[in-house]
Order: sequence, then C-alpha cells, then structure tokens
Amino acid sequence: MVRSPDGEPRGELTVRTLAMPADTNANGDIFGGWVLSQMDQAGGIAGVERARGRVVTIAVEAMTFIRPVKVGDVLCVYSEIESVGRTSMRIHIEAWARRFREELREKVTVATFTFVAIDDEGRPRPIDPPALQASP
Repeated sequence: MVRSPDGEPRGELTVRTLAMPADTNANGDIFGGWVLSQMDQAGGIAGVERARGRVVTIAVEAMTFIRPVKVGDVLCVYSEIESVGRTSMRIHIEAWARRFREELREKVTVATFTFVAIDDEGRPRPIDPPALQASP
C-alpha cells in the first residue's frame, strides 16, 4: 500500500511516466517545464476523449510547485474535466510523485488547463454533448 500525506488524487490517472536524469536541472531536480509538459499531455488526452477530436491548449492557470520531483520518481498525472462550454473545456490536472524506492506518493503540483476543440483547419468547433448512457 502506498502512503500519501496529501490525501487522494482528484480525477482519473491519465499519464504515468518515469523521471529520468536527462530531465533534471543543475540541482538534480526534475525541470518544472517537464512536469508541465506531462500535465499538458494528460489534459490533451482527456480533452481529445471528451471532444472526440483535436484539441489545443489555450491557457494554464497559475501553478505552484509544492514539492520537487527527483530522478527515479514515477510521475502520475490525474485529470478531471471541470466544465465544458460550446468549444472549450476546463480540465483540473494534478501531478503526483511516487517516490523512488519508497511507499510514498506526494502531490507535486496542480493547475487548471483550458483546451479548445478544433477542426481540421484549426478553427474552433463545437463540442458534442456527452453521450447518453443506456439504463440497465
């Protein structure tokens, strides 16, 4: 069992990747930009699934890095769609580090990303309402 002093992640596990030495700064910490990139990928995956097509990132609300990510940590990124408009959606994204050789999971950062659904020409397109689920 993995201990977590930060409670439980919000959303669905969307990306899971290993922090490698090539992703570090001079202090041996993983670059914040690398973490941001993994979060953007997770948001893109969730956005494509919801919009059923291409999406682009148009905004990232302020991020505060709570804890560093170290080489060997497994970065787990969780996403949850907060709201869907006509062409855009806001996705809550959390990054958690599963510490190397420890049974510990810690929240690293959290942000809200905004994505816009686009057509083949790169213009905004409407997002279809969610599919109705059949009752049992």
